[in-house]
Formats: sequence, C-alpha cells, structure tokens
Amino acid sequence: MTHKGREVEIKLAVSGAAAARRMLRAAGFCVSKRRVLEKNTVFDASSQTLQKSARLLRVRETGKVGKLTYKGRPDNGKYKSREELEMDLSDTRTLSVIFERLGYYPAFRYEKFRTEFQRSGSPGVAMLDETPIGAYLELEGSPTWIDRTARRLGFAETDYITASYARLYVEWCEARGVEPGNMLFA
Repeated sequence: MTHKGREVEIKLAVSGAAAARRMLRAAGFCVSKRRVLEKNTVFDASSQTLQKSARLLRVRETGKVGKLTYKGRPDNGKYKSREELEMDLSDTRTLSVIFERLGYYPAFRYEKFRTEFQRSGSPGVAMLDETPIGAYLELEGSPTWIDRTARRLGFAETDYITASYARLYVEWCEARGVEPGNMLFA
C-alpha cells in the first residue's frame, strides 16, 4: 500500500500466526486478502550496488501473478519510509533473463505466506507474514495510523522493526551460527 509512490511501514515480531490472527480480530480487523505464498527474488549487480545504497529491485511471484518492485533509499526514522514503484508482470521468467543480461543477478530469494487484514473505514493495512524465521505483522499506512494501530494491538514504539527480511534473516542466521543462504521454506 503506497501513498503517492511512497511506502511507510514497520514490522512487529509476533509469537505465531494463530496468536497474531486472534490479536487482529480482537482489534476489529478482518481478512481482506487471503493467505498466499509469495516467492520473492531480489536482484543486484555482482558489486552489490543496490544493497550498498539500501535500494531494492525485486520480482515477486504470487501464484500466476508477478510484480516488479523498485524501492528507493529509506529515510532515517522510526518508520521505514521510502519511494516504492510497482508494476504487474505477465512473464517473470523473461524479465529475470533480461535483468541477468543487464548484469543484475538473483542476490537473495525469500518466501513468506502473507495474509492481509483491514479494519472497516481504516486507511492502513496490517499484513501477517509467516516466514521461515518466524511470524511478523507489517503495518503499512500513515505514521499516525501505524502508531495508533500498534498501540491497539499491544505494541510500543520500541517494538518497531524497520529492517528488511534479508537483514532479519542474516541476524537470525548469525544468532544460530548458520551460514546465510536464501530464506526459503524446506
């Protein structure tokens, strides 16, 4: 959910998907998009130009639907706020080949099951992401909406996570002494 080409979001670590669903229902949220497996491939040059500049070029596959996303450098602050440009794709495989011909290669692959929730009349969206490293709520909307919703769900600003899933995965691997690879379901 972007506003004028800009996304504002945070993540919140939750104990599990079932607990998160109960928490969201208790706060008046209903499922707006059913649970679906998202397969994401982040592309970068071999010199990691995009990663080093905190930008992202991603191809997401959700069933037969594809989406290309560019994310700009995030602003510093308690929210992750940055430019986001997206377009639908009909042929993710050909686009991946085009990227490789231009010198962009799959740098990181990650999967997650995502369910989207909304409250009636509410401008933001809460997304439940079930990943191989745990469950997270992602709140996307205006800063005011994010703060109000996080409090309603029982979280404080100190719980806000602005790291990417790639960063969270690397930290998860480091904490367990595991060599990072791709964040995929077994």
